[in-house]
Amino acid sequence: MQLRNQVEWALHCCAILAGLPEARFLSTKDLAKLHGVPKEYLGKALQALSQAGLVEGTLGPSGGYRLAREAAGITFLDIVEAVEGKSSSFVCTEIRKNNPCRTPGMRKNGPCAIARVMWDADRAWRERLAAVSLADLARTLADELPPDQIARMGEWIEARS
Repeated sequence: MQLRNQVEWALHCCAILAGLPEARFLSTKDLAKLHGVPKEYLGKALQALSQAGLVEGTLGPSGGYRLAREAAGITFLDIVEAVEGKSSSFVCTEIRKNNPCRTPGMRKNGPCAIARVMWDADRAWRERLAAVSLADLARTLADELPPDQIARMGEWIEARS
């Protein structure tokens, strides 16, 4: 499985937006510049986040985006599903029914063993993503990043929001 680039971009943007001062917004242009990604494509990811109710946007010279709710209430799964959708990563098309060697005693009803394994893996992946919020990420970054880098990032955000 490979997720679209917009998932990574959306996760990074939400991490940045989680650090915004209250009632401030950060523009798509600044977020794109910060991450070195095309503004137009990033805008589509931000629109998907907005439609999912994860971020809110405003227009005008000081317009941009901010989180629509507390960072603790937004999970990685929320962001991934906003961009990629909520469908399972595995779609069973029942190709086993095409098997010319199929015998009458073979399991006919219900999903096959392959589909069950794949759906279990998808469920475990989603559960893991649902267990990590943007607030959890912020705590991890606070532990891992040098304080001067955090300060520089805060200054960068403050100057643009």
